[in-house]
Amino acid sequence: MGATSAFNYFNYFTEIEEYFWRKRGAHLLVSPLDWAILETWQKSGIPVSAVQKGIDRAFESYQRSKRGQAGRQMKSLAYCVDAVLDAAEEEKEAAAGAGPVAGAARYRAPDASFSSEEVKRYFARNIERLARAAEELKPRQPELATRVAEVCDKLRHLLMLLDSPVQIDLEDMERRLSILEEKLGASLASLASDQVLFEIRRDLDRQLATYRRKMTADQLSTLERRYTQKRIFEAFAIPRLSLFYLT
Repeated sequence: MGATSAFNYFNYFTEIEEYFWRKRGAHLLVSPLDWAILETWQKSGIPVSAVQKGIDRAFESYQRSKRGQAGRQMKSLAYCVDAVLDAAEEEKEAAAGAGPVAGAARYRAPDASFSSEEVKRYFARNIERLARAAEELKPRQPELATRVAEVCDKLRHLLMLLDSPVQIDLEDMERRLSILEEKLGASLASLASDQVLFEIRRDLDRQLATYRRKMTADQLSTLERRYTQKRIFEAFAIPRLSLFYLT
């Protein structure tokens, strides 16, 4: 997974979510937009430490703003995007300057934070949900139902591998899951109705309205893609397959 081994991949969402809550001083339900931001950071290999550092800086900046001084709380991770990317770049430069030995130690893959039984249960739940979705889609969208059923079969095969006496490389497993998820996402997007896509786009524009001026075109493009993918999976009641969603 490359740079993703610089942090505990499998606790990525939980650690950042809890850190944001503590900084904010209140439990806040994570929005689809925040999920998309987290996934964008994770896919980019940004370490948890850099995200936390960026969140700290963003809160400091926000507290000095008119809204912060007026007592209004920061509601979204979108406000933290620039600060997180800056912190990630600083950590990258620091790692490069540490030399090859220190750099190798820095990027050593961590131990998984959950058991094989937890992974098996996660696979079993997703297989059940995919099978149910395929049956429900069959009458009205048979082509999509077939594609969902194919993914379900491939997931069953991967589940059998987990029962193998040979230790499974979870990073390789994640790569396989990511490929399945990307192909399935493309199918869902191509067969989604115009109305579904319109509603997703409208909701995204509404949530991003406050933050667009803080993001670059590349940041917006990546975030929009992740957000749309998440919402399309939800629209069809299809589970995400990546181990990132296990926690």
